[in-house]
Amino acid sequence: MGTVVSLAIREAEASATTDEAGGAAASAGPADGLPAVAAAAARAVAVLHHVDDVFSTWQPDSPMSRLRRGEIELAAAPSELAGVLELCRTARDASGGWFDPWSLPGGVDPTGLVKGWAAELALAEMRAAPGVSGALINAGGDVAVFGEPEPGQPWRVGIRHPLAADRLLTIVTLGGHDRAVATSGSYERGDHVLDPRSGEPAVGLLSASVVGPDLALVDALATGLFASGGRALPRIAGLRGYSALVVEADGTTRATLGFPATELVEVSAA
Repeated sequence: MGTVVSLAIREAEASATTDEAGGAAASAGPADGLPAVAAAAARAVAVLHHVDDVFSTWQPDSPMSRLRRGEIELAAAPSELAGVLELCRTARDASGGWFDPWSLPGGVDPTGLVKGWAAELALAEMRAAPGVSGALINAGGDVAVFGEPEPGQPWRVGIRHPLAADRLLTIVTLGGHDRAVATSGSYERGDHVLDPRSGEPAVGLLSASVVGPDLALVDALATGLFASGGRALPRIAGLRGYSALVVEADGTTRATLGFPATELVEVSAA
């Protein structure tokens, strides 16, 4: 995927148990879980490397690259590939066709979904680890969480200002149902998102952000929303559990009902 990934982990608080007579028994604290946490983090990293080996469109010998060139059939590829392509069909339908990996040059390319999907797999390793009560994974700016950073506190994630790398556009609150946020734009990688209907670089927006329960679909919807130039915003507004924010080319912002953001800063496209 060629993406920088980082993890923030909160270890469980120390806890105490009592014996049958009501006396104090053994207690377990964060230090007791350190080996398990380290092992889970190693498994998470291994998951990300495996996904890159399977899905990279830059590695010529990856199953994804070989499938795109017609050298193998889908049935001969690793099973994850068929599963991800099925998720891509779901995302294509959910976006009204604006996220369409089959419209891209060179053959089907699920990159717009697979980064979020891989991050969710890595986060699942942390969720299953003893002693971890919360974690955040940041995959190139696309974020998924579980638990809490501190007891009773939600995760707060900044969305980058599309015209200034050192400023935030807003901060979203993640927790409960809203577990993931992804943003698509051209300010870091240039015109890499294409309008699937014209085949030309997407126009109309400076950035598009989506929040929801699963980073795989959130990632794909953010890509589709940006590709649509904002035309897919009503479509996302109609998806249960998902919300979105767009910054128009003139700096105007629009958001669906329930987008979990603090006050937006002013955007000037001048």
